[in-house]
Amino acid sequence: MGHAVSTRWGLPKSLCANVSTVLLAAGLTGCAAAGGAGLPSRDDGITDVVASTPIIADIARHVAGDAARVTALIPNTADPHTYELTLRDVRNLANADIAFSNGLLLEQQSVLRTMDNGVVPGTEVVALADVAANQGATVIPLVENMALDTVWLGLRAQGIGARHGGSAHSEVHLSVTDVEGPGDAAAYITGTFGQPEIFFNSRDGFDASRGYEGDTATLPVDAHTHMSWSFSKPGTYTLHLSASLVPDEGKPPEHIADQTVRFNVGTEDGASKKIDSGHYDVAVNADDNSINLVGDGGTFDPKSAVVSVPNQTLQPIPGDPNFRFLGTAGDETYLLPQAVLGKHVHGELDPHLWHNAKNAMAYVKVIRDKLIAVDPEHAADYQQNAGAYLDELDRLDRDIKRKIGTIPEARRHLVTAHDGYAYFADAYGLDVAGFVTPNPEIEPSTRDLVSLTRTLENLKVPAVFIEPTMAGRTRELQQIADRLGVNVCQIRSDILDDTAPTYVDLMRTNAESMADCLSSA
Repeated sequence: MGHAVSTRWGLPKSLCANVSTVLLAAGLTGCAAAGGAGLPSRDDGITDVVASTPIIADIARHVAGDAARVTALIPNTADPHTYELTLRDVRNLANADIAFSNGLLLEQQSVLRTMDNGVVPGTEVVALADVAANQGATVIPLVENMALDTVWLGLRAQGIGARHGGSAHSEVHLSVTDVEGPGDAAAYITGTFGQPEIFFNSRDGFDASRGYEGDTATLPVDAHTHMSWSFSKPGTYTLHLSASLVPDEGKPPEHIADQTVRFNVGTEDGASKKIDSGHYDVAVNADDNSINLVGDGGTFDPKSAVVSVPNQTLQPIPGDPNFRFLGTAGDETYLLPQAVLGKHVHGELDPHLWHNAKNAMAYVKVIRDKLIAVDPEHAADYQQNAGAYLDELDRLDRDIKRKIGTIPEARRHLVTAHDGYAYFADAYGLDVAGFVTPNPEIEPSTRDLVSLTRTLENLKVPAVFIEPTMAGRTRELQQIADRLGVNVCQIRSDILDDTAPTYVDLMRTNAESMADCLSSA
């Protein structure tokens, strides 16, 4: 293409590769700080494009054609929610002229951070889901509506803290610095296999000299996580909180705010606002330097509100030794439940935009314009390739609507192993009737399984859908389906494979599977 290739310190790619090899062999960093030995030389004048996921890479290849070279970081059958980058991936980033991610916390935060830091300075990393709305994409909020007898209380980080040097890849640290109350208090996440990860525990005290290590939670900006809250005795507890923003990896934290949050455990007081139901979070806002209670009923200053922990939350401490931080096994504790098991961190918007073909068309337009900007010499090629692919995706969209339209309306209920198909349902006239868990890495609770069973029975759903790579992790859904005589069929969400090697194949395969399985008696 004949364009000048920019590099980390003005070196050509081939030279930078050689320098990186030498420095890494000596245990040092250099041109590609996270790069690897044997960095391939790409001085052939072809624009190098790196995409985080196979789906994004496939879409980009249709736009690039022969004018650019597209490399996917995440392999075809790997889960983008959990994949960690390899040395080879970092080498590819160091050679990229432009990089594309999905964003909206689809990929691991570590992946997004490495993409930003691994490219040559001046190379753009485009989060497609963040900008696709400018090209007509529709985004859907993530709505979690668990029916609990108590408040569902989690943690949330809001804003990026630009005034503190923050970005989309910054982190918020929230520390409990003290607890006032009649007993001990703790908060923790119950992991996928039932193991607790402690946020804070007043039983072992609070150590300011160590930066409240062991009593601090870390969240990506604009993210949310679930939490269990435990109190050993009835009465009023006051948690003292301190929040800070870590603008980038290795940088010192910037203090944001201090706040107190009150809990009434098995008792009442005259608080103007009692938070006792719905979904709420202790929310750190890095943009306005505040800590508030944010949830279904709005935003509340913790000074004028109290979180209610009713007497019905009293339950025995598990016998598992991993829960000894709560007290003696069999003793009672007041527990606000986590509701969704597993370490589950997500943003405000559903990241699975590509399940609506119109959104994929928006991705195409963003990729086209970005490739033209970085490689104007091949602008006509990118325009032509994108135009042809947009026509194909428009036909795909119409074909899927026709295919789903063949399903009897009373049977257009979609039940899946995890909640990843809201865009497909919204675009093509299906009802997301249920899913086992909101995230493929989360173990379902008993409440989840009972609710799902009732959904299948009441709606007379003829089939449920499982992703082929999750077959070993969806035994609960398969067991329920077998017990009720419901068919188990396959669909794909985040991956490509031999059956569906392209994005278009994935969408057609899903539509055909839904139509066949939901239409059958």
